[in-house]
Amino acid sequence: MLKIGLTGGIGSGKSTISALFSQFNIPIIDADIIAHQLVEPHKPALLLLKKQFGDNIINPDHSLNRHYLRDLVFSDKDKKKQLESILHPLIFQQMQAECDQQNAPYVILSIPLLIETKMTSFVDRILVIDCPVETQIERVKKRDQLSAERILSIISSQASRETRLSYADDLIDNSNSSSQLIEQVKKFHHQYINSAISS
Repeated sequence: MLKIGLTGGIGSGKSTISALFSQFNIPIIDADIIAHQLVEPHKPALLLLKKQFGDNIINPDHSLNRHYLRDLVFSDKDKKKQLESILHPLIFQQMQAECDQQNAPYVILSIPLLIETKMTSFVDRILVIDCPVETQIERVKKRDQLSAERILSIISSQASRETRLSYADDLIDNSNSSSQLIEQVKKFHHQYINSAISS
């Protein structure tokens, strides 16, 4: 089974593209969803985070205090590395387990930090979703109500646009109309089906 690593910066439209691929009955395995599941109340990963970062990362209802943790790691690179060293291996382990359960010609693995985690060898092809930084900022402003300053700090913590493009086996331009987006997804769907059949 062909593993397609779908990646892109914040606000590039990874969820939109994943939804379009899912319309072709292609399994979507999303690293962000798995990350959320791993830190549900009383889960082992959440307890590891509490041990590493202290009681303040747990809300009174035993859920993860995401705002506190986000502020903590974006203001301290060492703490960000500590967080990643705990969560990333667990995320990729779970993604592989879910891949092993699939019976499709190919699977989409949505991994925002595929390049940053140096896990490009985990997938067979890298599909980069690209759009201008200005577009990213506008989308995230509308979606998350974050300041432009905070959004830029997130963008700067990720791989640069140029770096992502240098890793791309395939590229979807998400700065145009939705109809063009659908056509691009359809093109890659057929390409991946043919590659899976011939491999």
